[in-house]
Amino acid sequence: MSLDETCLSNGEVYTILTNKDAHGGKGALAAMVRGVASDTVSEILKKVPRELRRRGKTVTTDLSSAMMLTVRTVFPKAMLINDRFHVQQLVTDAIDQMRIGFRWEVLAEENKAIREHHAKHKAAHTRAEKDLIGEWEPQRMENGETKPQIMARSRHIILMHKTKWNAQQQARAAILFRMFPKLEEAYNIYLELVDIFNKKSKPAEARLNLARWYNKVEAFGDDGFSKVIETFENHNATIINYFQDRLTNASAESFNAKIKAFRTQFRGVGDIRFFMYRLATLYS
Repeated sequence: MSLDETCLSNGEVYTILTNKDAHGGKGALAAMVRGVASDTVSEILKKVPRELRRRGKTVTTDLSSAMMLTVRTVFPKAMLINDRFHVQQLVTDAIDQMRIGFRWEVLAEENKAIREHHAKHKAAHTRAEKDLIGEWEPQRMENGETKPQIMARSRHIILMHKTKWNAQQQARAAILFRMFPKLEEAYNIYLELVDIFNKKSKPAEARLNLARWYNKVEAFGDDGFSKVIETFENHNATIINYFQDRLTNASAESFNAKIKAFRTQFRGVGDIRFFMYRLATLYS
């Protein structure tokens, strides 16, 4: 089973329980509950007979404490698994925060250069001196982009594996990492985590590999990464559970995409009850 959340309309969030074995077809939708509070969702899901709930073997979810509490309450016999992609996203979020910090530095540097240029232009006494100073032009890197442009356009670079970069992104990444080596170091740490998850190892081996990775992150010494490690350690057992059968929340994300497409097809959700009836008819 997979537990996830989705927004239908006007910011209303619903918790969705889906069955992986249905592969997004008939029988995929097991339950859809308004809200995400563990008490509310658990109360509804407990209406399913206890014997049926105890048959659940695995439930994948993100790192939400409310979601995990719901799983432990409703499916006492099931193995709780944290989705690897949400785990990896924590690291890319930390890297992006670093990028944003460096971006502000670049913008401050450019603003200072503009002020100095304007002051120099203002101090010039003759037209010839002003013409000699000329208009301010930003520094352009070898790919034709300015530093602020590179910082703004690099967000998607650090969110994907370098093997998926196109030629333009490779050139931009080379400049970015040359300007900020610490950002490259952080990105390489992220790639090491991806490699750990990609390797078909058993839980015991994965636990050892993650422990070594934790040591590298601690040595890196970034506050954002320290918070990532703290979160990983708090959920170490459920993260390691992924390596048992390599189950993810991809089926739930795919089902959410179907709901959004369904919503778009009917130009929004005017009648939520009828919309949910349609979903239940097609997928429950």
